[in-house]
Amino acid sequence: MNRDRVGLLFGVSAYTLWGLFPLYWPLLEPANPLEIVSHRAVWTSVFCIIVLALTKSLKTTLSTFKRKNVPTKLFTTSLLISINWLVYIWATNNGHVVEASLGYYMNPVIMIAMGVVLLQEKMRRMQWVSIAIASTGVLILTIDYGRLPWIAIALALSWGSYGFIKKTLGLGALEGLAIETMIASIPYLGYLLFLGANGKGQFGHGGGLTTLLISAGAVTAIPLLLFNGATTRLPFTIIGLLQYITPTLQFALGVWVLHEDMPAARWAGFIIIWVALVVLATDLFRSNRAVNNSIA
Repeated sequence: MNRDRVGLLFGVSAYTLWGLFPLYWPLLEPANPLEIVSHRAVWTSVFCIIVLALTKSLKTTLSTFKRKNVPTKLFTTSLLISINWLVYIWATNNGHVVEASLGYYMNPVIMIAMGVVLLQEKMRRMQWVSIAIASTGVLILTIDYGRLPWIAIALALSWGSYGFIKKTLGLGALEGLAIETMIASIPYLGYLLFLGANGKGQFGHGGGLTTLLISAGAVTAIPLLLFNGATTRLPFTIIGLLQYITPTLQFALGVWVLHEDMPAARWAGFIIIWVALVVLATDLFRSNRAVNNSIA
């Protein structure tokens, strides 16, 4: 199997696993979302440390704390990923999978907006068109929900901000996740010990649930490792297009498996956002092809 096929296999696998997450987190109930996130952070940290130790990368990973401004940025990314996980798990366990999928559909638009506002990047015409169309879709969904789709907005902003800061750090996916979860594990482990001391924690109350709580670490880290393998083998354009697998699977699960309510106005809002993403994907493909032609 050649490099591109391996990369595609890794990429599709990563985004597919992320898309199936709404089926996993409800299995951890009756643990509440904060308890689930706490176990997710602690066991992900343990998993990452083991992998880094086996690959003899643990020492070099920890040495990144000595770099200027890195500890502050890693603390910030740790906070952002915690917010993202907490909102997402709450949403999937409380019947809002469709709205959660909207957040990840919105993420490319949020990333472009951050590039313009924070990096003074210039937007191409098709990108302006895409954002205008997507904004219309969000407006329709806001009217339909009777409120701002705050779950989607929180997920898009937290993940977009997380990605923006991570880009400035220049750390590998596993290394960054390891340090972030190490930082987050300090308060989360304290919370889990508090729950256990008061007899309110779910850990140890049944072998199946305990195994699932521990497995949250591998469930979190494995797709990230696959994603990292894909990014080193595939062009940015392909990675950009593959990312829509995750929210599409989440949307399908929410509508056809979990049977969440989808009135006509909500369908209209999603369809408009899908049109915006098609415009954005087309622009991404054309711009990448133009760069490749100029290099050739």
